[in-house]
This record gives sequence, structure tokens and C-alpha cells, in this order.
Amino acid sequence: MLGRLILLCSALSLAGQAAALTIYKYTDANGVVTYTDQAAPGAQVFVFSDRMVESLDNQVKLETKKHEAGETLLVRNDLYAPVQIELRLQATDNIAGVPDEPISWVLPPRSKIRLVTLAPRDAHKPMRYTPKLRYAMGDPRLLPTQQNYPLPWRGGPFRLTQGANGKYSHFTPKGRYAMDIAMPEGTPIVAARGGMVVKTENRQSGRGNNPSGNYVRILHDDGTMGVYLHLMQGSVVVREGSRISVGSMLARSGNTGNSTGPHLHFVVQRNVGLALESIPFDFSQPVNSLPNFAVGGE
Repeated sequence: MLGRLILLCSALSLAGQAAALTIYKYTDANGVVTYTDQAAPGAQVFVFSDRMVESLDNQVKLETKKHEAGETLLVRNDLYAPVQIELRLQATDNIAGVPDEPISWVLPPRSKIRLVTLAPRDAHKPMRYTPKLRYAMGDPRLLPTQQNYPLPWRGGPFRLTQGANGKYSHFTPKGRYAMDIAMPEGTPIVAARGGMVVKTENRQSGRGNNPSGNYVRILHDDGTMGVYLHLMQGSVVVREGSRISVGSMLARSGNTGNSTGPHLHFVVQRNVGLALESIPFDFSQPVNSLPNFAVGGE
């Protein structure tokens, strides 16, 4: 395990110095996997994508209610977080009541609202239209109030292997200010800030089909969200809809999803307007020190 952690740290260090986003992966005769920016005999190109996949299709839904006068379009938000939505009606035909501008709204958690009622201009002909719904979790009207976060784990000390604006993977709007901390699988992961648990994934093993692996997303009172990625399968102990406090046990670190080795990927995000983006933050103490939870801090 220690050897793998050292290899991971070395690979991330090399990738952070490289201008390209592609590194090489090869396995030697002893079965040791190495990641490097130098091509080697038998090496394969390895491209790391720091995408976060969170499907909300089953939790944010556009519904159509038909009635004698026409049709009413409603949006339902089943999440434990507010959702910003924007509805456009395209390719309309034989419809009265189509708004000139997109319909925008912020739905409270666990709510439903009526967006628009449509009626046919000619009652003897069908209405035709194509709805386009965009949405993003969070309320963009709220502003961050905290930038310093306690270390979200117990144990250590551990090592920061990639920080903000890392060239290896932290180059997308969602992950630009994320931090990767190499640690053994099974390390306790705790909440760096209190709030509402709004999304979790707990069933993925290995790389799976979600680059984020298993994760926990917590909505803070100022609208920002702390996200903890690549967690161990089956280790998440909090449920969506639960309110937790700083220091609460969330899960155990793992090596799931798009991860080249055991580590925690921690990022703070907010809705900046129909898009989640990471925002700058600092840990309240050096990463390579014991977490202040372990010494009685807050």
C-alpha cells in the first residue's frame, strides 16, 4: 500500500509539471504500475478526466398536466437542495401563452411549481412544441461566507498530491480549486463543515461507470457545497436529507471512480448561474499535520 501511495504522489508531481494533460502508464515485470510523463516501452497513454457525473434526471422533472383548456407545465424538485431552472419552449405551433423570454426560477427543496399554462390558438388542431429544461443544484443568489475549512479526515499526517489549478486534472470549472490528498483506503472522512446531505453514491466498486466514484455532497447554509469523492464502496454512513455538523463521520476514503490511487478529492462548489463551479478555499492548517479534530479543535 505504501509503495502505491509513493507511486501516486510521484505521478501527480510529474503531471503537475507537465504542460500536457496526458501521461503514460506502464506495468513492469513485477506487476508494479507506474505513471509518468515519459514514454516507456510498452507504456499506454493514460488521460485522466476530472469529470463529476451527478444525474438529476430522476430528481428534477418537467411534468405535463393536460386539461380541457390545454396543458400546464410544472417542474418538480425531489432534491434536498434548491434547484435553479430555466425553461425554453422551441418549435412552437398553434400555441397561445408562450412567453417571450425563458422562464427562470429557483425551486425550494422538495417542491413543485407551475411554470406556464398553454392553450391552442385553434381548438381543432394539436399544439406542438419542444420544451428545453436546464437546471443546476443550488441557489445562485447566495454568497459564500467561509473560506477556511478544517481538515476533513482523521489520522495522518498525509500529503497533498494535487492542489488548485493542477494540470493533471484540476482544470475544469467544477474542479479547478479542488485538492487531492493521498491517504490509505479506509481513512475516516469527516465533514469539514455542517449542512444538509443532498447527494450520495455508495455502491460503486473500482472504476465503475462514474468518474467521481462514491461520494457525498453537503449543502452549506450559505449555498456552497462541500463534495468528498472517490470514497470506499459501502462506507458512506450518511443519508440524503440528513443534517450533519462539522466533524460528523461521512465515510471512508477509497480508490473508486477515475482515481489512479487511494486518495480523497475534496472540493467546494456553488451555483454561479445554471452551472456548478468550484470556488477557492483554504484548509485551516497544513495538510501534512494531524487533523485538529484529533487534538480537540473545532
